[in-house]
Amino acid sequence: MPQPIGELSPPTDLLGVLFDVDDTVTWEGKIVPEAMLAMRAGQASGLRMVPVTGRPGGWVDHIARMWPVDGVVGENGGLWFWMDDGKMHRRFSQSADTRRANMVRLQEVRAAVLAGVPGTAIASDQEYRHLDLAIDFCEDVPALSDAAIDKIVSICSEYGATSKVSSIHVNTWFGEFDKLAGFKHLHQERWGGEVDFSRWAYFGDSANDEPMFRAFDLSIGVANVADFLPRLTHKPTWITQGSGGHGFVEGMRALGIG
Repeated sequence: MPQPIGELSPPTDLLGVLFDVDDTVTWEGKIVPEAMLAMRAGQASGLRMVPVTGRPGGWVDHIARMWPVDGVVGENGGLWFWMDDGKMHRRFSQSADTRRANMVRLQEVRAAVLAGVPGTAIASDQEYRHLDLAIDFCEDVPALSDAAIDKIVSICSEYGATSKVSSIHVNTWFGEFDKLAGFKHLHQERWGGEVDFSRWAYFGDSANDEPMFRAFDLSIGVANVADFLPRLTHKPTWITQGSGGHGFVEGMRALGIG
């Protein structure tokens, strides 16, 4: 089980900090102001700050432009954008033709989920997505049960689609990618070379963060990750007392930042 973050000795050779967005640097649907300041403090100390989120490409473009970050991975690793010399660089794990074809295939999944799971809806950010279908189970609809979430995942699987559960959506897609694969691509193009997993920290809160929890020894779950621990084979190494962005700030201070 995760250990209390207060027992962590701050690392001395950290290169960067990776973090999920929803319910990791936000809380109750809003960015925690101190979390944004913690990102800025990380950058000011020379660290690379990189959100790794299930949110859509449209959001990723905005975050890469407007937040104090050095690149963004979105749609659970399906795309990665970064700003350099005042220009936006956009990369995708699939060609434009493949993305269009897969979006057509996902319409069948969409219809099956809406028919098979009463109370769910397509996420309100769907129109900004390039690779996946986001199914809302608590963001803009009344919260569904764990059984209903499992049913959504089961329907996606029946169609041969990959699916991941975040704190608000089930994201589903055709293709082989996840948050870790997306970050590896971003790292290679942005900084070159292989990722030194021992010199990055990762913050997350839900089941779609599992590839990152598995890869990084310095993995930190904000307190609300406790709701998802039964779904996780690979759990975070550390856990904060605070939830969402408040826990992120707590964890950043434990890393010696802010």
